[in-house]
Amino acid sequence: MGRNKHPEQTQERIIDASIKLFIEKGYEQTTIQDILDALKLSKGGLYHHFKSKEEILEAVKHKRAQCAADMLHDLIENTKAANAKEKLKKILYQWSVSTQTHSFDTVLTSQSNNPHFVMGALQNAVNQDAPIISKLIEEGITDGSIQTTEPAFCAEIFLLLLNFWTSPVLFTRNINDTKKRLYYLQSVMRLLGLDIIDNTFIENITDGYVKTGLF
Repeated sequence: MGRNKHPEQTQERIIDASIKLFIEKGYEQTTIQDILDALKLSKGGLYHHFKSKEEILEAVKHKRAQCAADMLHDLIENTKAANAKEKLKKILYQWSVSTQTHSFDTVLTSQSNNPHFVMGALQNAVNQDAPIISKLIEEGITDGSIQTTEPAFCAEIFLLLLNFWTSPVLFTRNINDTKKRLYYLQSVMRLLGLDIIDNTFIENITDGYVKTGLF
């Protein structure tokens, strides 16, 4: 077989096919052979890029984090509003109805007891996403639409509670318990001066979890 002139393309194909299979079948149920069959690829062709299914999962998680960051960047760039508070609310709405938001949930559920995965997700939230939200909060303080102190801490609290504490991906709970936590988060953020969570956002988030079969 001739040498692959575009190894990065093959690697992307492996990641994309794996994402599709992990979502359809679940991570634990997907085998290396399933991935090979989907790509019509030899074992040597796959193992040249990834030594195990665990390595593929790491690449999938990295791509998910990058997709989420790109999505947030695009929303910030393209969302127009009268002030920063309204912009944040519009961004949250778009995020809540996007098919990308919950597309990896079934994959992530299988890794909820993996401390390496959970720690990586926590670090992404604090180090990558929170500074972006913090900047918008600072803009809101400047334009008078948001009244809060310590915007960096406020952004971190918001993301950690939203992405982890309220999430049925990490904690097994029913839809009512999830909604209660989301409404409590709504109250907490109001107390902190960041009133950006409305009832529509909560309904959209829980509907997304329902569609992915988490309840």
